[in-house]
Amino acid sequence: MKKIIDGKLYDTETAECLGFYPHFDGNTFHYLREALYRTKKGTYFIYSRHDAENPCIDDFVSGMDVPILLFSREDAMLWAEIRLSAEEYFNAFGRPAEIFEF
Repeated sequence: MKKIIDGKLYDTETAECLGFYPHFDGNTFHYLREALYRTKKGTYFIYSRHDAENPCIDDFVSGMDVPILLFSREDAMLWAEIRLSAEEYFNAFGRPAEIFEF
């Protein structure tokens, strides 16, 4: 998926995919997959894909495009904290500082 926003190209083929999160609505069989990307220049964006026909699809071949949404680093970290595993988060952003309370 390629999208131009404010004169800059965002491309899921060339950006690094940091992780994805699938949503599945078992009642209507709608499927939404969000993927977090980082460009070579360090810009973060989310690309979402809807697919109502095949909830098990493993790529973004069919369905309806949702615009690419730009994220700040802080927003990308929060998205990843909520939706990705700890290991995926570490791979994307490094290990956060550990806080010990006594």
